[in-house]
Amino acid sequence: MRTGCSRISRRAASPWCLFPSGWNASLAAAIFVGIWLFGCDWRTGVSAQSSDNLAGGLVEAKPTLAGLLGECVRLDASDLHLAPGVPPYFRTHGTLEPRTARPALSTDDIARIVDELLGHRDRTALIEHGSLDGAVSSEDGARFRFNIYRRQDELAVALRKLEDRFRTLGELGLPESLYALTELVDGLVVVVGPTGSGKSTTLATIIDRINSTRKSHIITIEDPIEYVHRPKQALVNQRQIGTDASSFNEALVAALRQDPDVILVGEIRDLNTIRTAITAAETGHLVFTTVHAGDCVGAIERMVSVFPSDEQEGVRRQLALVMRAVVTQHLLICDGEGPRRPNDRDRRRVPASEVLFVNPAVANLIALAKSSQIYSSMESGAAAGMQTLELDLARLVNANLISERAALAVTRNPGVLRDRIALLKRGSAAGVGGRR
Repeated sequence: MRTGCSRISRRAASPWCLFPSGWNASLAAAIFVGIWLFGCDWRTGVSAQSSDNLAGGLVEAKPTLAGLLGECVRLDASDLHLAPGVPPYFRTHGTLEPRTARPALSTDDIARIVDELLGHRDRTALIEHGSLDGAVSSEDGARFRFNIYRRQDELAVALRKLEDRFRTLGELGLPESLYALTELVDGLVVVVGPTGSGKSTTLATIIDRINSTRKSHIITIEDPIEYVHRPKQALVNQRQIGTDASSFNEALVAALRQDPDVILVGEIRDLNTIRTAITAAETGHLVFTTVHAGDCVGAIERMVSVFPSDEQEGVRRQLALVMRAVVTQHLLICDGEGPRRPNDRDRRRVPASEVLFVNPAVANLIALAKSSQIYSSMESGAAAGMQTLELDLARLVNANLISERAALAVTRNPGVLRDRIALLKRGSAAGVGGRR
């Protein structure tokens, strides 16, 4: 009679084959139960309870989406990048670094993680356009926005951790004057800035304030839905491009038939969506949206330039009538000599913002294509809550939060910025920079 396991396949398939033949069966059973209670996977020898606990020195046998998102939360990282051939990269307080405790990811690892992210979702956009957006939640409830994209005929993934609560404008480091936007009844409000500058977070704060204070119907159109708004004072309906609607313009046209008071359009990228957003504002709705531009004047010009030249004069007149405000923001790493956190590498970021409220004088400049003169209106409109980007950058430099070099990297007018910095340093413009 044979004892033990005579074939490799049987030995690999049975935990009893871990023990030599002739062992006391009761002793072997007791040891096996102890191993099981400890939480060790008898096939790999890795603790099931600690497979993704990198703090304890163990690394997952195979990287999982849950483990990577959990690590992102533990590290307080804002972004996570996954690509074949390199370990995961985490961006912590603006600095992107590889997680060398983890091995390089394989093509199969990425494919498995993509499957976890997409599930049964339609992958047409990924196939046709080479990228696909979405959102996912970790096991502990943290929410992430993701973009899956092709590079060198392989898939890669970028994930951004979203705020787990709605912050106040003060907590975000933005002017309190922006709360005036939540009291508007109609019109168009545009938030401007490069990718990753916090536009979505700012709009989420504004929408949450409206949700908390006004009995209204709010419709958001996003790609993807980043912040989930639960009804408070308002009724909130959120629609996601790709699952609830095929395009921003289609969803915006439909929203006009859904009795909205406030409409958030995640981004206006094309002529038809801009046209529909203007129409929505003209017909008594309050519309919020974002545009990729460097400053407030640039955003206005970019929206106009999308239209054919023979339509641009009319579009300027429409914008002059419906535009209520334009807000620009940039996120800058604190590289100044101001107070530091305990860890020198734990560098936080601060926003630099520009605020333009469209009063009759500004509206007239928009209509007459005299956008270059809007800058002067912002400088003279401090009492109304307006400010130029250069003024806010100078304030941050004067407070030793950012370096002059960092400020010069984002300004459109270096000469004006240097003048503002010099004025604040001399103290001859007392109170100019103390807007927060």
